[in-house]
Amino acid sequence: MRAALFVTCVNDAVYPATGIATVRLLERLGVEVDFPEAQTCCGQPQFNTGYRRETEPLVRRMTRAFEGYDYVVTPSGSCAAMVRHHYPKIGDKAAAALAARTYELTEFLVDVVGVTDVGAHFPHTVTYHPSCHGLRLLGLGERPRKLLESVRGLELRELPGADECCGFGGTFAVKNSDVSAAMGQDKVSNAVSTGAEVLCGADNSCLMHLGGIVSREGAPLRPVHLAEILASTEEEPWS
Repeated sequence: MRAALFVTCVNDAVYPATGIATVRLLERLGVEVDFPEAQTCCGQPQFNTGYRRETEPLVRRMTRAFEGYDYVVTPSGSCAAMVRHHYPKIGDKAAAALAARTYELTEFLVDVVGVTDVGAHFPHTVTYHPSCHGLRLLGLGERPRKLLESVRGLELRELPGADECCGFGGTFAVKNSDVSAAMGQDKVSNAVSTGAEVLCGADNSCLMHLGGIVSREGAPLRPVHLAEILASTEEEPWS
């Protein structure tokens, strides 16, 4: 099986380890991974802010970059949702075809590769935050939880108010910073109440927002992307 990695802007610029973890994980499961270097921003920031015309060239570029791949995999529910739900409205038939071939990492693992136990080992207490795009637009449901529950050594603790937004929301955090920060503080407080060591998510944009609050408040939590947990094994623990 061959797939292309759509790493996303946030991961490429700020969290490259998540991209590396995704490749390590997929290759361990027998997936041949390519990285089309022509990929760039999917256009979500522009589109969410109302600049549809400025989004269109990015849609065309992404469509060309991932042409010819049966599967496009991304460790981001937010960017997967942009491609899946908005590209058919913005672009041409090629953009709609790309949307149909694009998968968020956990749904690719469960629905395409057909696994929930990926052979991971992560001996820590973890609480999971389901980000809004993955939860609502993509309908990831129990896929991330099933993957986490199969990780050896991992104790998964329920996050109170798990379905509530963390407050990031992309440009929402810029336009409504006070509300965004308050929502993030509520989410971090709920995570701390679980006593977990690790706050896990499948979107680094959300984890970036929450991680900033964790850092400023000195909360006893470590934000970690789900891909990095799944990439960790007893023989090669992810640091």
